[in-house]
Formats: sequence, structure tokens, C-alpha cells
Amino acid sequence: MSYYKEIDGKKYDNALLEAADTAIKGRGDGRISMEDAKDLLEKVKDGDSYTDIEKDTVAYIRDNYKWTEEADSWFRTEIRKWAATK
Repeated sequence: MSYYKEIDGKKYDNALLEAADTAIKGRGDGRISMEDAKDLLEKVKDGDSYTDIEKDTVAYIRDNYKWTEEADSWFRTEIRKWAATK
């Protein structure tokens, strides 16, 4: 598996995209839940830096995947707080 996945000529973090794909498959209503959002945030934070590719990938996931309202609001707040420290 490649570290990056290219979509429309732009590089994204493959592990984050796979986590989002896994989150919406097979159960529930196909939306990213609070539990999924927490998992995604941990994956973003794993390298203790917030790279441009990770930022682009998070934006892509936010724009192209459905989220529960609670998960969306929580994730936005938490990623903003964490990114401010990087």
C-alpha cells in the first residue's frame, strides 16, 4: 500500500482515506460517527505534525464524506485546537 493516494492529480494521505472508507462501510447509515471521528483524529495526530497533505486529506474527507452533526462539530473543533499547537 502506498503512503499517498492521488485523486484528480492531488496527493492525499492514503491511511486517512482508508480509515474514512472503513468508517462508512458496512454498518449504520454511511456517515462518519463520533467514534469514527475520534479514530480519524488519532490517525492525523500520530505523527505529531500536521502536514499539508494531511490538511488537504482532512479537507477532502470533510467535503466528500457524510458526517453525523455531532461528529462533524466535534472533529472541526478538535482538529482546530490541535492544529493551533503545531
